Amino acid sequence: MIQLIRNRGAVLILAGLLTITLSVAGCSSLSKTEKGAAVGAGAGAVIGGVVGAKYGGTAKGAIIGAAVGGAAGAIIGQQMDKQANELEEELEGAEVDRVGEGIAVRFDNSLMFDFDSAQLRASARNDLSSLAQNLQDYPNTDLVIVGHTDAVGSDDYNLELSQRRAEAARSHLIADGVSPSRVTTLGKGEREPVDSNDTDVGRQQNRRVEIAIYANEEFRDEVAQN
Repeated sequence: MIQLIRNRGAVLILAGLLTITLSVAGCSSLSKTEKGAAVGAGAGAVIGGVVGAKYGGTAKGAIIGAAVGGAAGAIIGQQMDKQANELEEELEGAEVDRVGEGIAVRFDNSLMFDFDSAQLRASARNDLSSLAQNLQDYPNTDLVIVGHTDAVGSDDYNLELSQRRAEAARSHLIADGVSPSRVTTLGKGEREPVDSNDTDVGRQQNRRVEIAIYANEEFRDEVAQN
């Protein structure tokens, strides 16, 4: 089961995990897979997620919460390296990052939706169709779709809008053949900003949809036992 840290009292734990991640990333002699294994091993000693420069706690928390670490984490990391490379080539309107033993995909809301709308734009539908095909090529992964907004408007409205946008992305993936059981959605509204809401640039960064891709429980158990 995925464990997501939502407690402000976990800041010190999250900071420690972030230090592990950044330290490993600075070792140029390590491959992506080795870095992923090292991060996974560090995450094995920590319950929860991580606060990153580009992603809210929930998306990265889903990935770190599913980490197994060690040799099993390295095996999972090898698949994630390959899958992430394919996604980088296939998704024109998204940023793709390898995070620990998973993949974080970030879509700018303005590229996915019109203002104050949860209806997917054509370009977003194309990207999500490509993502759906990729997910079918890697059936041993699950994902969490997290919607975020800036702080303009009421908290309740932003929360509801972010949930509708996450659900719109989920519905499109399911329509394109992804099993509903693989996809979880969360609307976080304005609660996990990655930048200041006091500037136009910051608000733009905060308006986003994040997708966390990680090994499902069956795959984690399989590689851990081998």
